[in-house]
Amino acid sequence: MRPRQRISDRFLKTIAPYESIYVAMHDNPDPDAVASGWAIVWLIEQKLGKKARLVGGGEIVRAENQHMVRLLGPPIELVGTVACAENSAVVLIDCQAGNQNHLFCQGPLEPMGVIDHHPTRGRRARLEFRDIRPHMAATASIAASYLREQKLEPGTKLATALLFAIRTETRGSETRYSRLDKSVLLWLTEWADPSLLAEIESAPLSVEYYGDLILALQSTFLYGDVAYCLLPRANGPEIVGEVADLLIRCDSIWRVLCGAVFQGDLILSVRTEREDDDAAELVRRTLDGIGQGGGHLHRAGGKIRGVGPKITDDLQDALRNRWLDACGVTNRRGVRLVPKREIVENL
Repeated sequence: MRPRQRISDRFLKTIAPYESIYVAMHDNPDPDAVASGWAIVWLIEQKLGKKARLVGGGEIVRAENQHMVRLLGPPIELVGTVACAENSAVVLIDCQAGNQNHLFCQGPLEPMGVIDHHPTRGRRARLEFRDIRPHMAATASIAASYLREQKLEPGTKLATALLFAIRTETRGSETRYSRLDKSVLLWLTEWADPSLLAEIESAPLSVEYYGDLILALQSTFLYGDVAYCLLPRANGPEIVGEVADLLIRCDSIWRVLCGAVFQGDLILSVRTEREDDDAAELVRRTLDGIGQGGGHLHRAGGKIRGVGPKITDDLQDALRNRWLDACGVTNRRGVRLVPKREIVENL
């Protein structure tokens, strides 16, 4: 019998004919997108001798993610548009062709390949190369396995980025590790720098962050085991996901939606703790017809574009009702996480 072709070999063979290669992350890329894309760019350059660009839209939002980029220096380009040369290829990393959250969702080139660990929803696009493994903890595990198959040593900084990406994807029991995830983690540990990893995970925070945090806790309402938090302001988009992560740790909260307006868009994060939940589906139900979102079973996010400098009362009421409907909550009488009496007494 002929030996089975390795997936990394098939990827390199598929991409080899192209002159210019763009590895495209999803908008506002997280560590999994950044580290996975970095690994794929490095694989292409080392094995094919071709220059590849790692591109994405938006910005790096969370403090530790920004710190990771500063410390490790991945070759990312955050841009508004991409002018593509002839005979160019686009490989999507940590997102898929049917999504609307990447630079190439409306041209100028159709993606020819996808490497991702999210489940495919809706109609599957026709692609030259597809490696989608929902059973994997992170896209970083898939990208790292390509390097290991090709016997490429990742080096300290890339290995640290990949290891951090896998850790962030599995934060809060997001998913179980597959056998390949576990073996990749052990392999990366040989190269990663634990002191760099610790420094990334304890990234410095701005003074304004703490003001946002206080406002978030004061603005959180509970509907049974469901939490709803809409910040009156946000100095940076990272507070949204971090507040959601903090609230879901409460022993009486099982579902959380947190949101804030930043630069005219309403940014949302959803967290769940129920085994049978699907945070991405909850986001889609909440934003159906008014925004876009997606994510994992227990961690997801979304965006409503162009809401203005401040969310209107009508949109706030609609968003809360949509969220409670998605969660199956009928009692619309919420209670504050922090009682108003305590807020007033301690002013």
